[in-house]
Amino acid sequence: MSDDVIFRKMTVKDIDEVYEIEKLSFTLPWTKESFYYEMLHNENAYYVVAETEKGIVGYCGMWLIIDESHVTNIAILPDQRGKKLGERLMRAAIDIAKAHGAVLMTLEARVSNHVAQSLYRKLGFQNGGIRKRYYTDNLEDAIVMWVNFDE
Repeated sequence: MSDDVIFRKMTVKDIDEVYEIEKLSFTLPWTKESFYYEMLHNENAYYVVAETEKGIVGYCGMWLIIDESHVTNIAILPDQRGKKLGERLMRAAIDIAKAHGAVLMTLEARVSNHVAQSLYRKLGFQNGGIRKRYYTDNLEDAIVMWVNFDE
C-alpha cells in the first residue's frame, strides 16, 4: 500500500468525507451546512484536503483576508494520526497562505491540547494570548498562536 498523500483544494464534493473527519475529531463539530456555507458563500475561505488512496484523511480550513490567514479548523482521521500528516497538512496550508499573499497566520488551540501546540511551535508559531472560556462545550480557554512569515 502506498503512503502517497496529495494536498489539494477542497471542493463541495468533499464535504461528506470532511464532515465525517470533523465528527470523529471534535466534541463540538461544525455542521455539514457550515462546510457548505464555507465552500459556496465565504469568499475568504480556503480549505485544503489531504488525500490518499483511502480517500480524504485530513483537512485544514482557513480564511485568507488581505495579508492574513486565520486557521479555522484542522483535523486528521483518528486512525491516521501519528504519521506526521498534520504537520504536512499545516505546511501545505502555510504554503498556500503565503502564495495568496499572507504574511501572518493565526489560530486558536485548546490550552489542554499540548500535541497541537507543540506542532504549531515547531512550525514557528508563538503564543499570542488567551481567549477565556472560548470553547462552549466545557468553557476551556483557547491559546491564540500566530506566526509572522516575514520574521
